[in-house]
Amino acid sequence: MNEMKIRIQPTPNPNAWKFILEQAVLNEGKATFNHPDEALGNILAKDLLEIPSVKQVHFFQNVITITGRLDCEPDDLQKQVISVIQTRMPVNNPNWTPQDAKSKKRENLSPELQKVEEILDRTIRPGLQGDGGDIEIVQLDGKQLYIHYEGACGTCPSATSGTLMAIEGILREEFDPEVEVIPV
Repeated sequence: MNEMKIRIQPTPNPNAWKFILEQAVLNEGKATFNHPDEALGNILAKDLLEIPSVKQVHFFQNVITITGRLDCEPDDLQKQVISVIQTRMPVNNPNWTPQDAKSKKRENLSPELQKVEEILDRTIRPGLQGDGGDIEIVQLDGKQLYIHYEGACGTCPSATSGTLMAIEGILREEFDPEVEVIPV
């Protein structure tokens, strides 16, 4: 059996790494897992979360972002992750989709949220996804936009400072000058 080539890249989060594969982990969408019970039907995600030092797993296209616990030894964690990826990718189903409320369709969103999603898709998400993370809109309540960081962004120090200010600045310029972005 030929071993799959896996490139490891750091992210701005010192506790998260991108594992870039030669094939798709997910053909469509993204998925974030914090506990093996959340990985229903996805053995790759389940087994990665069973590595004691793994805090979160994020799938996007051909990238797996692993966020480690604060006390993890990066070299050991990366070796364990590579071992799981090598053994589980042959049985991974890239057409698997999460069966939760997060996968709701955008066409069911209000025009305001559709506009915010379009702005984020064009301006913010490419950078976050390039760093092994993403952002999800939780809700828009008046002028307050509640967001949830995913993947490497979830525990990244800049997510509550520079990144948050950039998101808010862009949305104030392109959506509403009074919008307040609140991470949850």
